[in-house]
Amino acid sequence: MSTTSPPQHATDTVDAVIIGAGFSGLYMLHKLRDELGLHTRVFETGDGVGGTWYWNRYPGARSDSDSYIYGYTFDQGLWEEWEWSERYPESHEIRGYLEHVADRFDLTEDITFGTRVLSATFDEAAGRWTVTTDGGETVTATYVISAVGALSASNTPPFEGVETFAGSTYHTGEWPHEGVDFTGQRVGMIGSGASAVQAAPLIAAQATELTVFQRTANYIVPANNGPVDPDVKAARLEDWSGIRERIQQSNFGFELYLQEKGAADASDEEREALLEDFWNRGGFHIWLGSYADIFFSTEANDLVRGFLDRKIREKVHDPETAELLIPKDHPFGCKRNPLDSGYFETFNEPHVHLVDVKSNPIAAITRDGLRLADGAEYTFDALVFATGFDAMTGPLNRIDIRGRGGELLREKWAEGPRTYLGLTSHGFPNFFTITGPQSPSVLSNMPVSIEQHVDYIGRIIADLRARGAAVIEPTKEAEDGWCTYNQEIANATLFPTADTWYMGANIPGKPRQFMPNLDFVGPYRAKCDRIAENGWEGFAIDGEATPAGEHVYTWALAG
Repeated sequence: MSTTSPPQHATDTVDAVIIGAGFSGLYMLHKLRDELGLHTRVFETGDGVGGTWYWNRYPGARSDSDSYIYGYTFDQGLWEEWEWSERYPESHEIRGYLEHVADRFDLTEDITFGTRVLSATFDEAAGRWTVTTDGGETVTATYVISAVGALSASNTPPFEGVETFAGSTYHTGEWPHEGVDFTGQRVGMIGSGASAVQAAPLIAAQATELTVFQRTANYIVPANNGPVDPDVKAARLEDWSGIRERIQQSNFGFELYLQEKGAADASDEEREALLEDFWNRGGFHIWLGSYADIFFSTEANDLVRGFLDRKIREKVHDPETAELLIPKDHPFGCKRNPLDSGYFETFNEPHVHLVDVKSNPIAAITRDGLRLADGAEYTFDALVFATGFDAMTGPLNRIDIRGRGGELLREKWAEGPRTYLGLTSHGFPNFFTITGPQSPSVLSNMPVSIEQHVDYIGRIIADLRARGAAVIEPTKEAEDGWCTYNQEIANATLFPTADTWYMGANIPGKPRQFMPNLDFVGPYRAKCDRIAENGWEGFAIDGEATPAGEHVYTWALAG
């Protein structure tokens, strides 16, 4: 590690600092600078725009939202001029899109790349934030907006002996930009989540041998990816305002709608026909467009699981491997549902192997590969860690964020995130988290939720400036109410029954708390709008508080 002191810079004074230059940061910069006229700086760790997509370059990395809604809708011209090549765009195409956005709105001139924000400290006397970077720069700002994303802090479990491995190691969230050629190599892949599902078929196509070490099986539904029918494209191009309205008012930010009849209420024939239709359509129809009762009723969930179990057995030839690939420990839909482009079929190849490490965990990484608890040894030329992220709170906890009285955000959140609306936290004035924990965030098509939060933050700041007000923050009472409400509605569902990253279960020692919010996109948007219309319920502006009304803690799905 270098001991050279970082270069010294004069303190820069701005209106706002944004951390991150992905989907959130780019639109937030456009909103504050171009629409509100604020002097704004953006700091981005990567050397280019893209956020999560700057780093996610592993084989097969792509969006699992349909391309026509995986982008901004705030500008009709932008929406109409960009043409996606297929239903689910790959990471390079998403980066190209975000680079186009940055160029179109001249955003890069206010972004400092290759720079990590180390700290953000609130000065109570001045009513301003002081932000420091690893480049030695200090910036003061009235507002700080976190646009770090929910899935940007890579997680590598602390396996014993990682440093002794003689081969090459890769993490799917930090993939070499020049790519990796696995031709002729024996590859071990640790993990079986979304990145593994996307990467395994392509790595298997190159490698001499691929062994996937699976702790938890996943329900995976077909992507059915490919070029979009030109007539469908043309119809969508003519319907920008309709699509924008529908996804904003939807449950999940997709044009998908839960069935009025539950799985348990449908006849066997009705249910089988609908599930088969949705399976063939591909995408999230079975998850986010089928039966609402699968999120509440084990009986209903088991009916859909039975259909999916049969599909896995049909795809995987070896019965023992198929049984390993069928989830046994969690309900369908309560764990992130990856889309499949040949993952199951990959295990029909003779050089591809599946090893269960739930019953026989990885004991250590060795010089030549890895060793399991029972002493079994595996030899590899390369190891791929498809072990996901310290989700939602992880990216924020890696920054030294201090509010009133020097309170450290990660210490405040030691037992789980504490926010109001997933957007603000008591004691941290003028600090905003775009799609932060306890907002719909990862349970939605992210660009839709990002736009809603950016617009809402812009609305808050515009109102503060119109009033001549200095600071806004949630009241402790509103925050406590939101945290309680968030857990209560989660506990009314099957979500907490699954050990998932939604619950923080993938990180040893992380508090078990449901981190997204289950209000759903449309109802959450309506709730936020009503809060604003009622004088910013639950917030204190320059110390003057407006209590949160009962509607804030009322669940649209209740009953």
